[in-house]
Amino acid sequence: MLLPLQYFIVQFLSQKPAFIEEYYSNGIYPYISRFFRIILGWLPFSFGDLLGLILIFLFVRQIYKLIKNKLQGIVNKLIQFIGVLSITYFCFYTFWGLNYFRKPLADNLGLQQSKYTTEQLINTTQKTIEIFNQIHLEITQNDTLKIQVPYSSKEIYDKVPNAYQKVAVDYPQLAYKSPAIKNSLVSLFQSYNGTAGYLNPITGEAQVNSMLPKAGYAATTCHEVAHQIGWSAENDANFLGFLACTYSDDIYFNYSGYRMAFRYCMREIRKRDRELHKKLWETVNKGIKKELKDNYLFWKKYENPIEPYIKKGYNSYLKANNQAKGIESYSYVVDLLIAYFEQKYYD
Repeated sequence: MLLPLQYFIVQFLSQKPAFIEEYYSNGIYPYISRFFRIILGWLPFSFGDLLGLILIFLFVRQIYKLIKNKLQGIVNKLIQFIGVLSITYFCFYTFWGLNYFRKPLADNLGLQQSKYTTEQLINTTQKTIEIFNQIHLEITQNDTLKIQVPYSSKEIYDKVPNAYQKVAVDYPQLAYKSPAIKNSLVSLFQSYNGTAGYLNPITGEAQVNSMLPKAGYAATTCHEVAHQIGWSAENDANFLGFLACTYSDDIYFNYSGYRMAFRYCMREIRKRDRELHKKLWETVNKGIKKELKDNYLFWKKYENPIEPYIKKGYNSYLKANNQAKGIESYSYVVDLLIAYFEQKYYD
């Protein structure tokens, strides 16, 4: 009975970003989030993944029993299911989901985000390529060699809090304590559905697909941590992933951050001018191109006919949570990158 009431409350709160920002995102959420990270962060496995798998097993078991018993008692089971759904809905929005309705990250960081021109996009992309090439060359000492990240996934997780600590010097509101970052127990499934990582909104754990190529691993992990500290929108989490990586004193994190910025900027260039995209691509170090080709082949290996339907479902989920462009919201990080680059390099 409470499920419809909860829905209307969430819809009402979704129109109150100032209220959410002050009383939830900067009020009770940091305490909720850190509480779960403290009690679950020490576990060497993802408690959220384990809980999810158990619930899926119990759900399938109940369906099997209903079919076996020729749907006897289906009304009671349906009521039970709606009850569980109501509790899950409550936990989702109370523990994390209301962050979808907070004020934009640009306002929080003092960035002048606006509709950008092609010239602004080109300037930011060229600057990104320049720095990206420099970082790559510093690592390999040869622009034709692809990088080999020398860290395990756990070593990368251990370095993430330090990256956020560096960011917090300039942006104290982005401080990250009591880490809870885990390898996903369903990494193979993630590879088949085309996802690199996710935050469990019920347990507050950040999960990363442990099968990912390591060149982009740091940025993905920092992206998921951005979700943990309260930034639900994908473009905001992407930008904070970039920011944490580029603030880090680890050069492999720097590479991962500029790698992400480069890919999103080039994607937008390609939409506007394919010839310009080709010209800019020619200025990229050969070693970077080799690494990106390997990354492409990795995802190509797991392509399957079900993946597009999973992405459509996720697209609908994002649209239902204040991200009108759905999956395309990830690309909106370019707005933030341009605002940041103009503030940092062109002011």
